[in-house]
Amino acid sequence: MTGANLYFDGSGAALEALVKPALGSLVPDAAVLQRWRANVHRARAALGWPDGAIVVREHVSGASLAFAAPIDQLYTATEVNEWALYAALGLRAADTPLDEEESPRPHVAHFDDDEALRQLRELARAEAKPVLVALLAAAHAHGVPAHPDDDSLSIGEGETSRTWPLDALPAADAVPWSQLQGVPKAVVTGSNGKTTSVRLLAAMLRAHGLRSGYSSTDGLFVDGERIEAGDYSGPVGARTVLRQPSVQAAVLESARGGLLRRGLVANDARVALVTNVSADHFGEYGIHSLDDLAQVKLVVARALAADGTLVLNADDPTLVRDAPALSSPQKIAWFALDFANARTRGPRACGVRDGRLVLCADENEYDLGAVAAMPLTIAGSARYNIANIAGAAMAAHALGIAPETIATVLARFGSAHSDNLGRLQRWRLGDVDALLDYAHNADGLRGLLQVAQGLRRDGRLALILGHAGNRTDQELRALADVAVAAKPDRIWLKDIGGDYLRGRASGEVAAFLRDTLLAAGMSGDALPVCLDEAEATHQALAWAQAGDLLVLPVHEPARRDVVVALLDALQASGWRAGQRLPAMVAMGGLEPPTPAL
Repeated sequence: MTGANLYFDGSGAALEALVKPALGSLVPDAAVLQRWRANVHRARAALGWPDGAIVVREHVSGASLAFAAPIDQLYTATEVNEWALYAALGLRAADTPLDEEESPRPHVAHFDDDEALRQLRELARAEAKPVLVALLAAAHAHGVPAHPDDDSLSIGEGETSRTWPLDALPAADAVPWSQLQGVPKAVVTGSNGKTTSVRLLAAMLRAHGLRSGYSSTDGLFVDGERIEAGDYSGPVGARTVLRQPSVQAAVLESARGGLLRRGLVANDARVALVTNVSADHFGEYGIHSLDDLAQVKLVVARALAADGTLVLNADDPTLVRDAPALSSPQKIAWFALDFANARTRGPRACGVRDGRLVLCADENEYDLGAVAAMPLTIAGSARYNIANIAGAAMAAHALGIAPETIATVLARFGSAHSDNLGRLQRWRLGDVDALLDYAHNADGLRGLLQVAQGLRRDGRLALILGHAGNRTDQELRALADVAVAAKPDRIWLKDIGGDYLRGRASGEVAAFLRDTLLAAGMSGDALPVCLDEAEATHQALAWAQAGDLLVLPVHEPARRDVVVALLDALQASGWRAGQRLPAMVAMGGLEPPTPAL
């Protein structure tokens, strides 16, 4: 971990020890945990590393141990952690034979303690980069942010940043310190609404006159233009944006996975925004409950500068409960659907009062406009986007953006599909309505279907449904429960392609969801399986009749782009239900359609 994380502020290494019934000796009981911790102390002494935090987290699937380690020797730190656990368990090479394909050379944990420590000293000496450590110390002394990775070090951010390869670092006195500085930064996390909030903040920064860059699950963007596609909601995306030579302000989406695996990049952000916390991604990295997940999301509070602002959702009981332990009340600003709820939490607040978005700060109140007139709210029906707007407005004010500028952006943002691609986009195709959204968990789908019910006329409701493979069976059942509660007439079951299968076979999630929906009483004829998201959308359009509403949670970015292009083309051509549809091969190089069940 290269930055502040779930365990401590700073760099280090974490290791998960999982309980496996077939290997009872791997169960990390209290005695094992004590020896594991003692072995880390012993290795630190042997390597000459300073003392620092050692944190043990016991959880239902095992235990985690994380310890602080030098930033220039983190790979050695992972070896230390593995040796410390194996030695605590009393395992050696004879107990764990080598797999020559996966591990062509013995790990240090296969040797006796003296030999293992000798090898760890050699690894540490080979990995150590004293020049890097000296430069990081000098950057701290000069008050200039610095960001190392496996290949390079950047000092300063955005338009003043300089980057050097790790094998060609300058001496500290050769760095032009006076020319290097940081840029205003916001860090955004939460279970839902992250990308919409990031895009809103970036648009407000641009309206404020700053060239903004942002990292997100949808890619890397500078001044409104995408420079890289893909999921960049972790440290790689943050560093890449902060190294862009034209960037004057940055908004960094920080998802759960990056926070757990690598920690934070920023440590001097002007604002950190937590949109909400809901059940999702349980079972990975020792995170098994809403409380666990909240602690992960709230790591972003450690990204704040000394005078930074933490923006929290006053409608989220977990965030309200945990807030007192995070920061002084003066550093927290609140948002909520109801302004009164936010205002009771503190003097800085944003929410809805009498149909208008109100922001309170600096002992002043600002009217940001009629909520129903803001395009993102779909005439006030999209409650989750109202919350996203309130949180982004509060964060924007903490960044120094004038209320008038915030109001201007809210009055127009979302009127064009390109403003918020893949998030609550709406098309009117003759007499058929289509809603496209990310809706990647049960709460997200519930919010989307609530919007859909408000738009529904006398026609039928259709839905496409799928999930990433790393979700638990319980999370899949929760998604199916939300779907069936909306009483759809048909649900297409799909995969999320690309990297989203995550340990499950193609079609496995769709089959599980189908079985769950059948058990809930839906007819098999109403549950076709079409694994490709774009082809499933095509089939739903072919099925549609006048008055129908199609709800399209599409997740894999490349397939979403195909779906958006198709819907844009149909709307532009005046297509109506029952007319011929363009071939999907022409629309996006699709493989032949997957047969429906």
